This record gives sequence, C-alpha cells and structure tokens, in this order.
Amino acid sequence: MTATHVPGLPVIEDNQLISTNPATGEEAGRVPAADEQAVRAAVERAKEAAAWWQGLGWDGRRTRLLRWRSLLVERIDELAELTRLESGKPVNDGLIEITAAVEHLDWAARHAKKVLGPRRMRTRLLLAEHVGHLEYQPFGVVGVIGPWNYPIVTPIGPISGALAAGNAVVFKPSEYTPVVGQWLVDTFAEIVPEQPVLQAVHGLGDIGGALCRSGVGKVSFTGSTATGKKVMAACAENLVPVVIEAGGKDALIVDFDADVRAAAEAAVWGSMTNAGQTCIGIERVYAVAPVYDAFVAAVVEKAGKLRTGEEIGPITMPRQLDIIRDHIEDALAKGGRAVLGGADAVQAPYVAPTVFVDVPEDSSEIREETFGPTLTITRVSDVDEAISKANDSPYGLGGSVFGKKNAVRAARRLRSGMVAVNGTLTFVGMGNLPFGGVGESGFGRIHGEDGLREFARPKAITVRRAKSLLPAMTFERTPAQVRQIVKALRLLYGRKP
Repeated sequence: MTATHVPGLPVIEDNQLISTNPATGEEAGRVPAADEQAVRAAVERAKEAAAWWQGLGWDGRRTRLLRWRSLLVERIDELAELTRLESGKPVNDGLIEITAAVEHLDWAARHAKKVLGPRRMRTRLLLAEHVGHLEYQPFGVVGVIGPWNYPIVTPIGPISGALAAGNAVVFKPSEYTPVVGQWLVDTFAEIVPEQPVLQAVHGLGDIGGALCRSGVGKVSFTGSTATGKKVMAACAENLVPVVIEAGGKDALIVDFDADVRAAAEAAVWGSMTNAGQTCIGIERVYAVAPVYDAFVAAVVEKAGKLRTGEEIGPITMPRQLDIIRDHIEDALAKGGRAVLGGADAVQAPYVAPTVFVDVPEDSSEIREETFGPTLTITRVSDVDEAISKANDSPYGLGGSVFGKKNAVRAARRLRSGMVAVNGTLTFVGMGNLPFGGVGESGFGRIHGEDGLREFARPKAITVRRAKSLLPAMTFERTPAQVRQIVKALRLLYGRKP
C-alpha cells in the first residue's frame, strides 16, 4: 500500500519500481524494473530498430518527430499533472518545462538535415586531383540517463538530438521520476509503432551502469558530478564516448549600472524555481558595493512573498534535505547571516526560501552545490572582484550578469558554458544554443548544432576525380615533382600576411 512507502523514495517490489510523491507519499505509478539482461535485450532490439529508423531518411524522421512534438502539446496538461504527482513540482512549473522541451524537439527535428547532411569539401594542395566529402553517421544506439529535477526537458534534449541524427535511444529515467519517463516513451510509440526506436529501462543506479556496458554507441548523462564520474568510468571500460552534464554552483553578478529590481526578481527566480533543484540555478550572487544594499533588500522582499508548498514545491530526494541543512548550518557557523529563512528553514519535505549575506568563501554554502532554495549575496568592490570570486569554483555550468555598459564583456569572462545577460536561466529556452559546462560541470553539449553533432560520427571521404599532375602521396613521385610541389607551396603559403 502507498502508506508503507517513504514519500519520494523509490522502492522495488515484485520486479516493479514504485514511484511516490515526495510531499504526500501518494503513489505516482509503477513501471517494470529491469536487470542487466533486460538492458542488454533492449539494446539489441534498439540496434535493429536503428537500422529501420535511419532508413527513413531525414524527412521521414523529421515528420515523425514533429508529430510527437504536436502530441506533447496536445496532452500538455496531462503531462504537467503527472509531473506534479511524481515530483511534487507545481503544475505551472511543469507547463513551462514542457514548453521548453517542445522547443528543443522542434528545433532538432527541423535542423538535423541542414546540420548533419552530407557536404562537399574543397580540395587542398597535396590532393588537387581529389574531392572531399563530409558525412555525419549515427552511432546506432544512444543511451540516455536522465535526471529527476527536470524529467521532461532535460532528457528530451539528448533524446531529440539522438533521434534526429538517426539513432535509436534506450532511456534510463531517474528512479525518482520513472513514470514521467515511461510516459514519454509510450507517447513516442503512439507516433512510431513500427519499431522500438525509443525504449525505457527502469531501476536504480546499477541499471545506469548496465546501460553504459550494454553495447550502446554513446551515452548522454545528466545528474550529479559524483554520478557523472561513475558513468565515465563504466563507459571507459569499452571506450564508449559520453556527454556529461553535471552539477553547478552558478553565480550572478550585479554591476553598478544594473536595474536592481529586475536583477533581484531574476535572482529569486533563478535560485528558487523548482525549489532550487536546478543544475543551472543561481546559488551565489556578487553585487558591487553601490547597489548591494538595495539589491539585498529587493531580494528579501521578493523571496519573502513566495509560499512554501505552492510556488516552492517539496525537495524531491529525501537525502538532499540533509545536504541543504548542513550547508545552512555551516554558513551560519562561519559567520554568515540569514536575512530570510535560516536555521529552521528545513521542514521536511520542504525548505523555506533562505537568503544569506556575509558568508565566507570557504563555506560549503559557497563551495558546494546545495540544490535547494538558498542564495548567498556577497558585497564586492567591482566587477573584476566579482568575476574572480565567481570563477573560483570547480564548477562552470551557467551564470548571469546584470548591468548595461560592461555586461556582455563580463559575461565573456565568466568560466562557464553559458551566461544570461540581464536574465537568468534564459539560455535553456533557446533550442539553437548549445547547453553544457566546463570543469566539474561536465563536457560535451546538448541542444543546438553542437548538440546534434554529439550524436553522429563525422566521416571523411576522399574521391579521386582526375589523374595526378603532381603526385605527392606515392612512391612513384620524382624529385622534380617534389620540387614543383614545394614551389607551389611557397607561392600559396610563403608570403607573410
């Protein structure tokens, strides 16, 4: 019965993975639990399906992906409610997440042919008698390991890119949101019933490891840095390439000429949306001295109006509550002041919005990913100091800058994969921009042209089109011909620019 399960904690019973709402303990649904043999069987089915899927060609895949897109739009309310039931996420947050997912799916479907289609390349000096061709070929089967915090938009990114590129996909949803993951697979099967082009395998962390070792051509992982390292280690056993989108500790910089109230509103949204359970969430703010006091006051005013249990949903993973509590206690113990929330903010399964000032840079609240609705605000003398402190982190996922005169220049100096200027998290909504980080935030990209190329192998082909006038790559060349090649080299490339 539902009452016997810990709210939000996944459990396997009778070969079924049972998912519950983290706020109420209400059962969200059950899915078949896989084992290693089942994972390998799914991958073998996917290999056959991949050949069929690739054979449809660019236009055939585009049509089917756009039909799936339209089905998601048609059933958006159903999916948002299911997301609320399983993760506790407010329905409106779920609707916005689905909107972003639809954007990414639409972009990948419409642009795959242009980005990955075959093209002719210009010849070069040593091979003047040849013509070059560049093709992008699918890996065959791509494994996607998805997160629980954004169980729709985050996996849709690599899934749509992999499918558009011509691969089949075996998807391992988070054990905290398996029902949403299965819903995505089932709706795709309504559009593509002929072959198991998109399948789901469910279970705990061992199933993710089994997927890495199952014979897939590539793995895309989104989750914590610690788990990302385990995924890399498992994939390394067979030299399976990976895309790793891991954790973050994103910073927002507020310059002297920023719109303070707009910056405060964006900081509250960027740090508190989804109860702070956002890899690209704002966890640190560096505000220059002239606007610091006004900014802090505006943040406290706006964050103080948020209602826990309504705009602020529950913490999905029960053990994350302990991490958030530890970070709050460490910040206070090291001299930080809570100007909103604080020591009593953690009331399982919720965390009240909490804003700190005067937190030292060696605090875990500054150094480590919190993944809760907390925010530190630090006074700095200028943007240079802000950038120095923001970059002093092992992470490098996203970030934000508010200002006018120097905002874009400051954005370029942040060590991160993405930056929003005069906004927060906005880059996730643009399907034509790459998404990913540096350092312990991972590597590789999803979304945009770079994301599409992650799911296809570039293949170079040269074709001889005429007899060699100056043969270079043969033992039949003569010394005179080599001298002529060198003479041509000097004419073409010897002059200084």
